[in-house]
Amino acid sequence: MRYLITILGILIVFVLTYIASNDKRKIRYRPLILMVIMQIILAAVLLNTVVGELLIRAISGVFEHLLLYAAEGVNFVFGGILNEGEFTFFLSVLLPIVFISALIGILQYIKVLPIIIKYIGLVLSKVNGMGKLESYNAVASAILGQSEVFISVKKQIHKIPKHRLYTLCASAMSTVSMSIVGSYMQILNPEYVVTALVLNLFGGFIIASIINPYIVEKDEDILEVQEEEKQSFFEMLGEYIMDGFKVAIVVAAMLIGFVAIIAMINGLFSAILGVSFQQLLGYIFAPIAFIMGIPWGEAVAAGSIMATKMVSNEFVAMLELDKHTELSARTVGIVSVFLVSFANFSSIGIISGAVKGLDEKQGNVVARFGLKLLYGATLVSILSAIVAGIFI
Repeated sequence: MRYLITILGILIVFVLTYIASNDKRKIRYRPLILMVIMQIILAAVLLNTVVGELLIRAISGVFEHLLLYAAEGVNFVFGGILNEGEFTFFLSVLLPIVFISALIGILQYIKVLPIIIKYIGLVLSKVNGMGKLESYNAVASAILGQSEVFISVKKQIHKIPKHRLYTLCASAMSTVSMSIVGSYMQILNPEYVVTALVLNLFGGFIIASIINPYIVEKDEDILEVQEEEKQSFFEMLGEYIMDGFKVAIVVAAMLIGFVAIIAMINGLFSAILGVSFQQLLGYIFAPIAFIMGIPWGEAVAAGSIMATKMVSNEFVAMLELDKHTELSARTVGIVSVFLVSFANFSSIGIISGAVKGLDEKQGNVVARFGLKLLYGATLVSILSAIVAGIFI
């Protein structure tokens, strides 16, 4: 029964994607089948083998040590606040982003990250049937972040056609920034975070290849990466530290606003209808949770968390998931994979704003297909959760 629901779930995702396709005749099925098989193999390796366990343990170990180093800086500035025994979300989860951002800046400066991104992107372009630019952008989005990635391709941004621009933005919304991964690992099980990162990379190409199919001609398959402006090491370091701090502050502000608004709306709905807003969303999203492999008895609670992520952001939903201690380990795993992406309404504004800052005309184009971006990115998260659920 479990595997039948999995097959049904994958078919429903493909049907929902196919319905929204811009040009059904241009869909190429061979790369799609190959990428789905790769998703299943990678999920099996990461969640069901000793090699995967060792790999995830090594990655989480690296982030664990990085977070300890980050805590040194936080503790120096904020004194003994962290040592009082009470978990402080802003200090423990958000402020370490400053240190991780600085580390990314250093790796960028010494040209390690650009080489990694470029060559992984080239390998992916051979598998996904898309262009070098799309493949580079997907990998870069997973490391640099959904707004910063467009700066690295700003030489091309003004001449990218609408269909290719959609794919670039879809990749940015389907992945997450490496600077935030350590923060996720403090709330969710690291194995689900790593699995989601890998599956979303391929899932973004799968969904975009159906919603927005096209063929990149050889003369159009050009990648022009913007070189960083020549800066001294400490100029660069200061810039990345401030960027990390801005991210931490923005996330904190969004959390304060969204948590408070959701609490107010829940109160109003409970007073008027006798059911909270999140419970109502849970009933709407319950069928989606069910096709992801979540038992029907837990589907409403899981659906509520999923909907919370979409209308607010992934951090709010992760904190909500942490409160639901009654959910089974398998349900927690599947929902965790679903939550690791930037697929929410606020990302539409972030991405269109980032592109608009580089080219106003292209920014307006992105804003026009914003809802379709969110639709596609949400389907990516659902597909990743279904595939991961096979092995959880």
